[in-house]
Amino acid sequence: MSIKQTYFQKGFGLKQEVRPLIDSEYHSALVEEIQAKGYTVQFADVTVRLAQEFGFCYGVDRAVDYAYETRRRFPDKTVYLVGEIIHNPLVNQRIREMDIRVIHPDARGRVDFSTVNDSDVVLLPAFGVTIEAFEELKRIGCVLVDTTCGSVLLVWKRVESYARDGFTSVIHGKHTHEESRATASQVRKHPNGKYLMVRDMDEAELVCDYITDRPGRLSREAFVDHFSEKSSEGFDPDRDLVRFGVANQTTMLANESLAIGERLQVAMEEVLGQAYTSENYRAFGTICSATQERQDAVVDMMKDPPDIMIVIGGHNSSNTNHLAHLCRKHTSTFHIQDSTCIDIESATIRHKGSLPTDAPEEVESDWLPLGPFELGLTAGASTPNNEIGDTLLRILRIRGLSPEDSGIRIGSQAQEE
Repeated sequence: MSIKQTYFQKGFGLKQEVRPLIDSEYHSALVEEIQAKGYTVQFADVTVRLAQEFGFCYGVDRAVDYAYETRRRFPDKTVYLVGEIIHNPLVNQRIREMDIRVIHPDARGRVDFSTVNDSDVVLLPAFGVTIEAFEELKRIGCVLVDTTCGSVLLVWKRVESYARDGFTSVIHGKHTHEESRATASQVRKHPNGKYLMVRDMDEAELVCDYITDRPGRLSREAFVDHFSEKSSEGFDPDRDLVRFGVANQTTMLANESLAIGERLQVAMEEVLGQAYTSENYRAFGTICSATQERQDAVVDMMKDPPDIMIVIGGHNSSNTNHLAHLCRKHTSTFHIQDSTCIDIESATIRHKGSLPTDAPEEVESDWLPLGPFELGLTAGASTPNNEIGDTLLRILRIRGLSPEDSGIRIGSQAQEE
């Protein structure tokens, strides 16, 4: 008797069928032409420089492929998605237009699956889901299509190994981010698994001050209160910070993650010595390679920064926010969610001007130089190439230019509004 397969992690072999549709919706001939010309092109008095690494990474590309394959494979079934497939508003809108119903987690990350039954299909996003959500879906018996990124799965294995071996996981990440919540949940595969999340170096210093008992450190009660939503249930800093391993959300700033790990190691050595630390401290670089490559590319570009830098991607996208943060240190930088943030008629730009994901948008009118200038472009790992191309087209049109001014003919895309 055959057993019905209800869990899919490698797609349905329909990539070639859905690829033409995906390409038509997310492809940019203009971006490809700029790449072919060495990533730098002159449009009259505007020099356009494209970062060497940008846009869709392998994990995002895979997740989008699987979503389109799923709709093709199950045309008559109810298909759900847990949260957002990736952090890009236009891609998520397109997913909804394919009649894929989104079940949003609440403010604490809990998901209500009461509308799902065993005849339905549920897509798990690139960030993954918590083990509690996964187990509940398995109990329902629906078909699961898992698009969790391979880099995220590697972090999960590391965190689970920490819990298995009696180490607390100290996770550099945002405690409200889907990936960090899913990663932290992995410790619960073991009875005494513990975790603590730190958002940045400032919070890491709070942990180091506690470990080393520095004057003015948080009291135990104040420490527990500060990290109450960023730690496992029953977390005791006196008990749970004497043996720990470091991991991170894959889209954090790579250099900051490395610095946090080194700082925590030094704090342990200061109190307990190098011999103890060598046995009771673990670290493993878990920034995904695509995030690292995109950060390295803008760091390289900022050695000779353009006059203006446009960073394109969701405002809730960690990797995009960090790209913008790196660029702001060197040049006038505008983090826009998509090309429509640039209004051709008014010549204004609507952008997020600071790092926090909930920072308000600002609208500026005098943002483009009047004379010759260099324009830098990059995009987060969840941003399709067509958004980069459309953004550039809008900027060129404000200046009264077109791709043809550089000898680039891109057919219908040159007519974009």
